[in-house]
Amino acid sequence: MKKNIVYVLLFLALSIPATVFADTEEENSDAVETETQADETNELESGNGWKTMFVAELGKSGKKVHMVLVEQKRNTDKTVYSNAINRLCQGEDDFCRVRFWSNARYIPERAALTAEQNKQLKADYLFNKTAGMKELRWSCGIDPNSQNCLP
Repeated sequence: MKKNIVYVLLFLALSIPATVFADTEEENSDAVETETQADETNELESGNGWKTMFVAELGKSGKKVHMVLVEQKRNTDKTVYSNAINRLCQGEDDFCRVRFWSNARYIPERAALTAEQNKQLKADYLFNKTAGMKELRWSCGIDPNSQNCLP
């Protein structure tokens, strides 16, 4: 009987460090996975090249302005903008506004823009059914041939 207790205690003593090390290895693999995910965030919106950073309300109107970050390396790819507009404005029958930047530091948290934020704006899409407006304006850096480019 004493011999069995000794074996059980010996088994427990040897198995506890093994479980501690197993948890540590899982934590390490989680850390590696987190680093990989952080690298993947450079590919915004699941590789589509954009990500909504903020949604601001226009006054108390209930109308929303989507503030979107476009990957710097894809900021001249107009399909990225089109994809974002299609996804964000899907189901919006009366109003949709989407503004785009390629540098997150200039993206405002409010609908009003400072002069510098406006200068860094890459594109501005506005659909307003009541006013009969639907326009997409580009910065001259994105579309220098645009007759209606942003300031």
